Amino acid sequence: MNPILYAIPIFMATVVLEAVLAWRLRGNRTADAAGGTRAIYEFADSVGSLQIGLLSRIAAAFPRLLTVGLYILAYQQFAVVEWDKSNPLVWVAAVVVYDFFYYWKHRANHEVRIMWAGHVTHHNSEHFNLSTALRQSSTTFVFDWMFYLPMAVMGVPPEMWVTAALIDLLYQYWTHTELIGRLGWFDRVFVSPSNHRVHHGQDDYCIDRNYGGILVVWDRLFGTFADERDGPITYGVRTPLRSVNPLWGNLHYYTVIWRDLRAARGLAAKLEALFAPPSGWQGEGLAGFDAAAFQRHEVSVSPGLARYVGAQLVVSLLLACTFLYLFPRWDAWQGVLAAVWMVAALAAPAGLMEGRRWGRWLEATRWIVALPVAWLLFL
Repeated sequence: MNPILYAIPIFMATVVLEAVLAWRLRGNRTADAAGGTRAIYEFADSVGSLQIGLLSRIAAAFPRLLTVGLYILAYQQFAVVEWDKSNPLVWVAAVVVYDFFYYWKHRANHEVRIMWAGHVTHHNSEHFNLSTALRQSSTTFVFDWMFYLPMAVMGVPPEMWVTAALIDLLYQYWTHTELIGRLGWFDRVFVSPSNHRVHHGQDDYCIDRNYGGILVVWDRLFGTFADERDGPITYGVRTPLRSVNPLWGNLHYYTVIWRDLRAARGLAAKLEALFAPPSGWQGEGLAGFDAAAFQRHEVSVSPGLARYVGAQLVVSLLLACTFLYLFPRWDAWQGVLAAVWMVAALAAPAGLMEGRRWGRWLEATRWIVALPVAWLLFL
């Protein structure tokens, strides 16, 4: 069974707990770089983050066998040694080695445009809370698997690699919060909320910093560490999303690259459009950031619509768990059919919150076809 199924209830419970604490401890407000205050949790943003997270789990179900299969193939053909799976210290070593390669994968995701196009999904929220942690990309699998093939050559068994990946992923969840301050020596060794807040900032000192997954020592070793400074951080990205649509959240930077590719003249310029650092596109340095002038994107949702969207989010959560449980048992066409219906179930409420006409049509259509889809999937 997919281990994420066991984690989803914990994720949801802790998101609710943090939101409650944010209200009780701080009135859901925190200091803003412009001199005022802003919400810690904002309804449309949090719903958008959770929708993007569910979409990423649905999308990940399809290439999972391929990426794991490629690792197994590399392990069987090229492993130079055999790691002792009976030794607990070897498992610890596997997590450390995985985290090392995660650092370089994560760094590439920020410093290569075509990889940033996938990873930007995790950063395009302008809030920083536990729901942001679940804002995972549906497209980064295209490149990410390559960075771990050296582990296969080193002889790390596939089950050890998968376990290390899960530990690394789950560890990072708790670091997405503003409610935990500095932690002294812990901040100097491990990735913590303090130094991960820097990673999600768009202030000048935050750009391309603190890439570690579990250990921040990699950043200290390779010159990418930045300590959190006094004063509020402005979260988000320099190419703002301006939407809560989970599909657009995954695709919007690809459209930027496509536009630049079409405008580029010559092979060198086209390669630069794909592989140059996002912060140094066309030889230009990243412009200085004026936090006081930053305009945060906020979507106002009426109480009635909020109740409806919240209810549909719960339904989508239950259906996504059902999808993950049954996906290995379904035929390929059933998996695709279920995924298409789930994508509509996640996109339509976003369209409703943004007042889009297509949102109403999509919401109506997906319920009209719900019974035929259920009959094809379960009967």
